[in-house]
Amino acid sequence: MDVLLSNLTSDERELALKRFRVLKPFLEDGEALPSIAVTSGQSLRNLRRWVRRYRAEGLVGLSRKGRCDGGKHRVLTTELAHLIEGLALQKPPLTIAVIHRQVRKVAIDGGLLPPSYSLVYQTVRGIPDALRTLAQDGSKAYSQTFDLVHRREADGPNSIWQADHCLLDILLVREGEPPAKPWLTIVLDDYSRAVAGYFLTFNAPSSLNTSLALRQPIWRKENPHWHICGIPDVLYTDNGSDFTSLHQEQVAADLKIRLIFSLPGQPRGRGRIERFFQTVQEMFLCELPGYSPEGGAMRGKPTLTLRDLSECFGRFLCETYHVRVQNETGTTPNDRWGANGFLPRLADSLEQLDLLLITVVRSRKVHPDGIHFLGMRYIDPNLAAYVGESVILRYDPRDVAEVRVFQQDRFLCRAVCQELAGETVPLRDVLQARNRRRRELKQTLADRQRVVDTLLQVRRWNMEDAKDEPPVASALPSLKRYINE
Repeated sequence: MDVLLSNLTSDERELALKRFRVLKPFLEDGEALPSIAVTSGQSLRNLRRWVRRYRAEGLVGLSRKGRCDGGKHRVLTTELAHLIEGLALQKPPLTIAVIHRQVRKVAIDGGLLPPSYSLVYQTVRGIPDALRTLAQDGSKAYSQTFDLVHRREADGPNSIWQADHCLLDILLVREGEPPAKPWLTIVLDDYSRAVAGYFLTFNAPSSLNTSLALRQPIWRKENPHWHICGIPDVLYTDNGSDFTSLHQEQVAADLKIRLIFSLPGQPRGRGRIERFFQTVQEMFLCELPGYSPEGGAMRGKPTLTLRDLSECFGRFLCETYHVRVQNETGTTPNDRWGANGFLPRLADSLEQLDLLLITVVRSRKVHPDGIHFLGMRYIDPNLAAYVGESVILRYDPRDVAEVRVFQQDRFLCRAVCQELAGETVPLRDVLQARNRRRRELKQTLADRQRVVDTLLQVRRWNMEDAKDEPPVASALPSLKRYINE
């Protein structure tokens, strides 16, 4: 009985209790129902019906009974209702007038009472929004609006970091090239909303850019006002190739970082970093020269370089964003991150961090004249003891003047390319030089081949001319030879 009573609404329970109070003199004191009808204003028929229900069902029986066909139209059959809903859920949607005409025709053909226009209208309007969205807008629109969302909530500083890229709406000047918009990579602490690190570049997002963006937040900052650092427990990103690369997986495994990726096409739970990019747009970029939003006019002319923008953005973080009270947390990102004396987990050394984040690993064999790599030769006296053995190279793609040599996880030396010693040469410059040299050699080969073809053709013509000429008789007498010789 308690279970049935628990299914009643508060209004139904109140009504049942009110009727029980009317019947209480009859049920407990034996007062006659006619006298109760006079004092309560209820009909004797109602009182007798309440008594029967109370004795059969208890207090639940005194609640108002709903119709068994509640919510249904007595004129509209189930088949016609489903037909109306099916027509209304078609893509593209039909008008109610068209639906009414088709349903009316089906009802008449089936010998049923045709529904009115208002009844069809009420049925169409009663279709749940979720069903209508799924049918007419697709699964993606349905998921974004009606799917239950699980939001990851960080329980402390460095518990969850989010990382993402954004193409900024500002044109920057470049030496020898036209102005261009830069990419901004942000690493955001989910708990405090503080920016742990950033990286600006003209190049599209890549695994190397992501590694450079992680180097800054993990290690201590030179700016004393920017104290957010350490190794996070979780790094939450999208499914971009720069975040899901083998290099990032190795980095996460070595630093004991748990990688979590959002579902493809459903970046749920990443609204905070999206709001941060919007904050950058509204509070920082809009006042700078060269600001050029999509579909809008440009503010002034581009005058800032990439380095200028990086310095301005660093000041914006330390002097404005990190000391501004957040509506959601009620405090500043700086105060929330450093509350309760939080001590971050750090890498052992900056060199170890650089080796892990920035360098690329390759295996090579030590030759008598050094290590051959990228079309260059790297040499160091310590390699003399390892000639003929395989070693592991770690190098920074931005600077290939030297490589770090390891064997069985043991550091051997720094091998230097003598042609590049003393200067920093990016890998892309080396590749461009190699490609240029290859094109020059191919052009030389083509020139030589044309010369060969020309000479062979001339020789062929000479030989054909020689065949056409009659043989010339020898002026010298032939020498007689004897059989005994």
